Amino acid sequence: MTIDETTLRRLLRERKARRSAGPGTARAAAVLVGIEPARGVWLTRRSAHLVHHAGQVALPGGTVDPSDASPEAAALREAEEEIGLDPGAVELLGRLDDFGTGTGFHITPVTALIHGTPEFRMAPDEVVAVFPLRLEHLLDPALPEWRKGTWHGGTREFPVWPHPDHVIWGATAWILYQLALTLREGVTAAAAEAASA
Repeated sequence: MTIDETTLRRLLRERKARRSAGPGTARAAAVLVGIEPARGVWLTRRSAHLVHHAGQVALPGGTVDPSDASPEAAALREAEEEIGLDPGAVELLGRLDDFGTGTGFHITPVTALIHGTPEFRMAPDEVVAVFPLRLEHLLDPALPEWRKGTWHGGTREFPVWPHPDHVIWGATAWILYQLALTLREGVTAAAAEAASA
């Protein structure tokens, strides 16, 4: 399966995200699900010395500050601070469903197209790598891999996206899975419509 920019724009603009207030103690956060169709979704690997999610693969983003007008503004600000992504190269599309983490964050994933060829400048105290996960992986119905782990005394299944150099799991993997399902449903529906025409 493949997907082009026009289809991405239509699917992600039309998607109705489920919003949730989250628990009162959760910290509001936003991440940028930035898609460059030719290369994929851009991800980061966080520095090992950070307080939260050290060394993990993440989407660019962070806490929504009081000065941020919206989660979109927070996601753009954080992406510029973390990886030097020019907000002028970003076309905001919509949102995926809010996601709560076990570490006390309530995340709003903001979807976007990235235009041109971005030149990333990593904040050395926050990010050690920037890399894409190709859309072909998200569109592959055999992915992600599912693993089991113990959490709060019970066993849970969780997704892991394969990558030759990084382990993509946790909140990032769940958000990518949500994106993958949205794109797969759209591509399948478009193919069925074309076949019946």
